[in-house]
Amino acid sequence: QVQLLESGGGLVQPGGSLRLSCAASGSRFIINFMNWYRQAPGKERELVATLTRGGNTNYADSVKGRFTISNDNAKNTVYLQMNSLKPEDTAIYYCRLNTYTNDYWGQGTQVTVSS
Repeated sequence: QVQLLESGGGLVQPGGSLRLSCAASGSRFIINFMNWYRQAPGKERELVATLTRGGNTNYADSVKGRFTISNDNAKNTVYLQMNSLKPEDTAIYYCRLNTYTNDYWGQGTQVTVSS
């Protein structure tokens, strides 16, 4: 079993930055890809960013140029650097780990962008 622990959420003013972290622990696993999703109140969960085992990245159009997904293999941690934050980025952010055979999800971390 794999556990994902997210951190780094909080309250930030528009134009500000936050860095989310998602640390994976537990049984041995091989990462196929990792994602960050978000879900705003009353809306469906949205895919924000993807990082594949090969290092390829992909982003939702709404965050391109502002968000960056990266990882630290030694720490089994994936990050989401969020810059130029907007009120519409307010949501609960979730990380997802796909290991070819299973999907694991974090518990979510709240990001609120407000003045």
